[in-house]
Amino acid sequence: MTSLVLYTNPMSRGRIARWMLEEVGVPYEVKVVAYGPQMKSPDYLAINPMGKVPALQHGENVVTECAAIIAYLADVFPEANLAPKTDAERAAYYRWMFFAAGPLEAAVTNRSLGVVIPDDKRGMVGYGSYEKVVDTIETALSKTPYAAGDRFTGADVYVGSHLMWGMQFGSIDKRPALEAYVARLASRPAHLRATELDDALAAAQQTA
Repeated sequence: MTSLVLYTNPMSRGRIARWMLEEVGVPYEVKVVAYGPQMKSPDYLAINPMGKVPALQHGENVVTECAAIIAYLADVFPEANLAPKTDAERAAYYRWMFFAAGPLEAAVTNRSLGVVIPDDKRGMVGYGSYEKVVDTIETALSKTPYAAGDRFTGADVYVGSHLMWGMQFGSIDKRPALEAYVARLASRPAHLRATELDDALAAAQQTA
């Protein structure tokens, strides 16, 4: 089997990629990249010119951006059953994964930075308003137990991670449908394993 290498830091979005790898259930190697000079070193910039984590190397292939890593792993390891199987699943899978990568992340980031979009300028930003974005994802997750329908897929790793972090740190409003959705995901064995592994890495970094 071609080797999988995850370049990550336990205090980063690399946790999303780790969770997906645990869901896929294939062996992988972890290379921790420290913030600062190491993340901007020529060696790591050859992997990801942005100088950010995570990055996934699969043989000669390199994938960056969490949504792309998730979609790639779901496609390359179909036996994990994390990719959509029907057109209906596929439509919802891509819709909500990229909704989280685009409107949701942009709206939450701007709100956290105190960026206020004037009412007459909302047409210039893809998400319109923070309130509309959260209303939209809440409505969607009120109708089905998972992002793509009745079955857990890779889209839930990505959408769920954004909602978990956002509600934990107060950047996304806690709403009943969102809390129920996150609770379903948080108890998954792969999520628990990934969290334990990254928490241990973070603790080791602090004591080093």
